[in-house]
Amino acid sequence: MFGPQIPTVTVPEIGDDTYLLDVREDDEWAAGHAPSAHHLPMMELPARLAEVPTDRDVAVICRSGGRSAQVVAYLMRNGWEQVRNVEGGMGEWAAAGRPVIGADGQPGQVR
Repeated sequence: MFGPQIPTVTVPEIGDDTYLLDVREDDEWAAGHAPSAHHLPMMELPARLAEVPTDRDVAVICRSGGRSAQVVAYLMRNGWEQVRNVEGGMGEWAAAGRPVIGADGQPGQVR
């Protein structure tokens, strides 16, 4: 009735070998992002789908989890199996004490 369940992962469960995909807009990314994240704004995803790996775990993150859940659903419809939505998004990432850097490499903030 509500469609497929969106698989999730918590911030502490994200391993160093996980491909962290940040789907926020450019200004949000520039303000603060995870150092190991790969930036691909949500609206650019269809044109850049080949950039998302299919052979390893992918964790999709946005500010709070809404946009990333939509991206996870889209990826699943397009054949991705090892993809999860990060619960709580970048807000939870920062709250968990994980590093956040700005575009200049200095400490950043979540927007």
